[in-house]
Amino acid sequence: MPDDQDTKLCPAPVIFNMIGGKWKLTILQILIFRGTKRFGELQREMDGITQTMLTKQLRALEDDGLVNRKVYAEVPPRVEYSATPDALALKTMFQTMHQWWVDHREEKSEEKTLQFQQ
Repeated sequence: MPDDQDTKLCPAPVIFNMIGGKWKLTILQILIFRGTKRFGELQREMDGITQTMLTKQLRALEDDGLVNRKVYAEVPPRVEYSATPDALALKTMFQTMHQWWVDHREEKSEEKTLQFQQ
């Protein structure tokens, strides 16, 4: 009889929904590696994102427990966004993807160099 764990589907589609898309990984990368940011700071660091799209993506990340939103009782109101512990746990994933890219580019560069030398 198969174990219940063996019959469950991989959670990849759920994970891709949480962090996938054009902007979510960029938002997470900024908050994980550069720390807490205000809305305007995030928008300035993300070339091409609209205010509406940034708001939508931040809300989705907040709903999924990856971003904290802190509102300060000031006039004008100040809102800051930060990575949650669950999001910070993705730091290793970002570092691994970066290393993969470095290794992949070096490999491709070496292949091109060999082709030109022949």
